[in-house]
Amino acid sequence: MSVVRPPTADAARSGTGEVWVDGRPLMVTGPLVELVNPATEDVIGTSVAADRAAVTAAVDAARRAFDAGPWRHTPLADRIAVLGGLLDAVQEQGERFASLQTAQMGVPLSISRILVAGAARMLRSYVEGAAGIAFSYLRRDVVGQSLVSLEPVGVVAVVIPWNGPLSSIVSKAVPALMMGCSVVLKPAPETPLEALLFAELATAAGLPDGVFNVVTGGAATGEALVTAPGVDKVSFTGSTAAGRRVGELCGGRFTRTSLELGGKSAAIVLDDADLERTVPDLVNGNFFNTGQICVAVSRVLLPASRYDELLGALRETGGSRVVGDPLDPATQLGPLVTSRQRDRVEAYVAAGRDQGARLVLGGGRPAHLDRGWYVEPTIFAEVDNAMTIAREEIFGPVMSVLRYRDEDEAVALANDTEYGLHGAVFGADPERALSVARRIGSGSVGVNTANLTPGTPYGGLRASGVGREHGREGLESFLELHSYVLPAELAESLEAAGTPVA
Repeated sequence: MSVVRPPTADAARSGTGEVWVDGRPLMVTGPLVELVNPATEDVIGTSVAADRAAVTAAVDAARRAFDAGPWRHTPLADRIAVLGGLLDAVQEQGERFASLQTAQMGVPLSISRILVAGAARMLRSYVEGAAGIAFSYLRRDVVGQSLVSLEPVGVVAVVIPWNGPLSSIVSKAVPALMMGCSVVLKPAPETPLEALLFAELATAAGLPDGVFNVVTGGAATGEALVTAPGVDKVSFTGSTAAGRRVGELCGGRFTRTSLELGGKSAAIVLDDADLERTVPDLVNGNFFNTGQICVAVSRVLLPASRYDELLGALRETGGSRVVGDPLDPATQLGPLVTSRQRDRVEAYVAAGRDQGARLVLGGGRPAHLDRGWYVEPTIFAEVDNAMTIAREEIFGPVMSVLRYRDEDEAVALANDTEYGLHGAVFGADPERALSVARRIGSGSVGVNTANLTPGTPYGGLRASGVGREHGREGLESFLELHSYVLPAELAESLEAAGTPVA
């Protein structure tokens, strides 16, 4: 990905840039944001920070498309067919998407290709989930009967992060579109290019004008979007601090929200876990995308009886990860997305040292790379759960390894966090591992894996957010319930015509 250096109010260079409104590119004037390749530190382009007028134009287009356009009334099968054509176009442009992602974000090109393929799998998962939704059904109780209808929620503001832009577009915008909503998408200022390409392909695939719109920019653009009067729901992914702000802005207006926020997920390794299976999964679950993933299992809890053995294997496997040029097929870890993000990660490494954790791997900048915002894969041992590196989301390649005495202590440590996004439990006995997983207070927990599947409902508890994405539940989050109390004869007529009873 390219890194953006967001302009300050005083120093920003104004210019003209492209957003996508009402089915076509719209040139707007505003502060320009430099897109910087994090591996080379070269400026690769600019985007414009859209002002409130541009945001209003995009929301108005989405509002018209929803209120008066054909999309919400198009049969689901036909909407799926259009989105299937969009999926085909995305796959045809897969290498272009992967290259844009690598240039803007620094993720190795080999991993960018994996992320693009994963986005396609997720879209297929939504198609399968949509088939199981009953959009209208009858309900009877002791007093009477009613018709319950699920209708598209309306205009959805989608705000996505920089750490996997195409995946985020698919996970949030596609289900909203599939359910008949109109969308205004704001990508992260660091990675706007995939969203504009996606918009172009969406229009070419047959999405009606105004159904999918894109505005670029930073926090000011985002605030203008989530507070726009025409927005019915906000679907946001980002930091917990930013999510709190979105919640505050939306709460006073009673705007529906879905917030996928930060995490500090724990992986419990049980005393019977298979080393050869567990260790690679843990290393990948921490260092994939240079640790810049919300579901990173960055707290690894090891049993005291096997602590040294497992720690040694983690250090050996983590130390074998190749850090380097994202375009080199051998590279496994690229740079961090911005110089600011590297400063943040290095500050956490310093805090770990200062607070008494034992550095067993990495902790510095790779000696062989003199350009780019790189940090070595880093592992701390003897971490106490009260330390900063165990409490706060780092969003970089830093693993904290803790020691526990028994299962009860492991569960207590895993749950001793303000977050509740993800987690994992590894053990030779999968039933025992599942039993432990059920005691972890997180939205999702992997058993003998740190990964998720496309159809798994995904979202957090507590400071990790509100709502669920992915699968059928992610689709239903863009539907609003409406109820109609009916006379008995009308209910009978609808049932005879095929309306299900639930």
